[in-house]
Amino acid sequence: MGKKEKKGGKRMSKKQLSAIIEKYFSSQPGVTLTLKDIFRNLHLDTHPLKMIALDILEEMSWDDIITKVSETSYSLNTKGLVQEGTFLRKSNGKNSFLPDDGGKPIFVAERNSMSALSGDRVRVSFMARRQKHIKEAQVIAVLKRAKDQFVGRLRVGNDIAFLVTPENTFVHDILIPKRKLKGGKTDDKAVVRIIQWPDAEHKNLIGEVVDVLGQTGNNDVEMNTILAQYGLPYKYPKTVEAAADKISGEITPKDIAEREDFRNTWTCTIDPKDAKDFDDALSIKEIGKGLYEVGVHIADVSHYVTEGSIIDREAEKRATSVYLVDRTIPMLPEHLCNFVCSLRPNEDKLAYSVVFDIDDEGNVKHYRIVHTVIRSNRRYAYEEAQQILEDNGVIDGTGQPAPNPGKKGYLNENGWEICTLDRLAKKLREKRFKAGSVNFDTEELHFEIDEKGHPVGCYFKRSKDANKLIEEFMLLANRTVAESIGRVAKGKKAKVLPYRIHDNPDPEKMENLRKFIVNFGLKVKTDGTRNAMIKSINKLINEVEGKREGKLVQTVALRAMMKAKYSVHNIGHFGLGFDYYTHFTSPIRRYPDTMVHRLLTRYAAGGRSVNEKHCEELCDHCSEMEQIAQNAERDSIKYKMVEFMGDKIGSVYDAHISGVTSYGIYAEIDENHCEGMIPIRDLIDDYYEFDEKNFMLIGRRHHHKYQLGDPVKIEVAKANLERRQLDFALASDGLSKPVPKASSPIPKGKGRRSKR
Repeated sequence: MGKKEKKGGKRMSKKQLSAIIEKYFSSQPGVTLTLKDIFRNLHLDTHPLKMIALDILEEMSWDDIITKVSETSYSLNTKGLVQEGTFLRKSNGKNSFLPDDGGKPIFVAERNSMSALSGDRVRVSFMARRQKHIKEAQVIAVLKRAKDQFVGRLRVGNDIAFLVTPENTFVHDILIPKRKLKGGKTDDKAVVRIIQWPDAEHKNLIGEVVDVLGQTGNNDVEMNTILAQYGLPYKYPKTVEAAADKISGEITPKDIAEREDFRNTWTCTIDPKDAKDFDDALSIKEIGKGLYEVGVHIADVSHYVTEGSIIDREAEKRATSVYLVDRTIPMLPEHLCNFVCSLRPNEDKLAYSVVFDIDDEGNVKHYRIVHTVIRSNRRYAYEEAQQILEDNGVIDGTGQPAPNPGKKGYLNENGWEICTLDRLAKKLREKRFKAGSVNFDTEELHFEIDEKGHPVGCYFKRSKDANKLIEEFMLLANRTVAESIGRVAKGKKAKVLPYRIHDNPDPEKMENLRKFIVNFGLKVKTDGTRNAMIKSINKLINEVEGKREGKLVQTVALRAMMKAKYSVHNIGHFGLGFDYYTHFTSPIRRYPDTMVHRLLTRYAAGGRSVNEKHCEELCDHCSEMEQIAQNAERDSIKYKMVEFMGDKIGSVYDAHISGVTSYGIYAEIDENHCEGMIPIRDLIDDYYEFDEKNFMLIGRRHHHKYQLGDPVKIEVAKANLERRQLDFALASDGLSKPVPKASSPIPKGKGRRSKR
């Protein structure tokens, strides 16, 4: 039996003991102290003193003086009561502060926000916590504004005008003096710059019109509005276009002499049917029995766009082409991307190429990375190349190449070339999946647009064999280029290169996935080696393919994945299962590819490694711009979706639940794939609670469930174009029998290349 605690001993008030404990923690910064340490070192050897100490520790933890490390250990909070970080504004007033150290978001009430806006860099002080209340902060200084230009709809009165933003993120309207309107009228979309921010004396924001985009509802105006909202350029600077126009596409004898000549080797491009910029081409010829020379030829943008030039500075700023529903906003001026650099058919063009010697089994025997001059023999749309494959016996999606035609040979002009490239691509693909690539086959929503930009139909496009043919050789080229620089002898340091990296899945989300799929009798590995996890995810995707829960499980698995980005610090690419990967194959539409081209040329000539810090800053910028471009693209899809459904109010459709949140359920119409939201407030038959881990709403009384993937019958309730918001209501009982998805009447193909 242990030693009994003393019952008597020195008496001490709570106030006295608090001072002693605070002094003790202050003398031990950075040290985690257990209860045992505290009791022993402060000689708290009676039961009453220990109980008082526990109360004090809980209060100190609540007041953020100390941090609770575990149930029985604490450490001094050295971060202080003032911190800097990023402000996030919500239209419902539930604003938050994100600390620089990556800690949890902290609530900021509207009255304590100092009119800070989303993305603003702020300094906050933490407020004294009230019992049973969440931790709160108040903004004490706005250090740096994220932006000073906003987009919205003008409302012009007799004396003053206002800018109404679709997000409704401002507490007070932006006031615009009439002399600052720049000719803008009521219901015009406009870009407004803030010229006076709120302060102690003025609550309102004062702005001036920078640009009037045009009348609300006009297709061009609405697309430009989306671009302007994200700070993306909707006009190309005249000075940059003029500089580009001066660049001649003429190829000199000197250019040819310095390059490997592929003009007599059969070469083609395969792209979307509406593409104008052809940044990659494939060549093929047989160089031995069962051995082929395959060239991946990429537009040599860096030959024409010199580093630091006015064109290069604009391309760097944009970092990527932006793809909206009905248009492309190019990274490079049209003269360059569609004419000078583009690998147009029957024209001599400069290229940067990775040339492979590949055998019948898809083994790369040798490769070289060289500057070339090429001449494309034919420009194919994906649909044309797909037709050649199918005419020669390829059944899409089976992974099987065209059967041997024997003496009669392949059908169609260039049938041998297309079918041979397809066969080699399928061997490469098979090897890639065996080595550990994740097999997600995603679909993209596309719209049929009339001459006025109005959507008249929508459908999903999925990747067919012709798309996969191109994708496979691009992946091989990107991987090979990355390995050529990154893979060095042990003890040597690799030269700086922008890699395309993809981290391992989020452990917490993977655990949620594991718990979720147990409901379907499925399992997945959430730890272990990268290859083991990938094989487990692929097995899972294969198991659910074609089943009712297939899309549901794939959606949850995708959500567990991290976002790919650019960095000079290589950690490999989880999704592809590659140790080395970069972007080399699309310099017309991605700035990192142009960076890679320049570095390859520099290093091939014996140049020293470039500044790592500067290169990483460019990588961060390109990653950020890529995300912004994707958000703009999504908004353009949302707009067209709402526009398409605008004349279908009251119509009833079979749908399925595509998303579940704490504020409602998202449903996707089976017939046309348009998605809208059913607000939780409209589910009046019960009080529903959100089960985040199982992606469902559960009724508190009747226990009715709304789960991701469930069939529902919906009625189109509202279509708000300004907010790009489609609202649904449950029709009748809201339940629908599972129905097969309507097949698309439009031939399926793929738009632009994968973002991997």
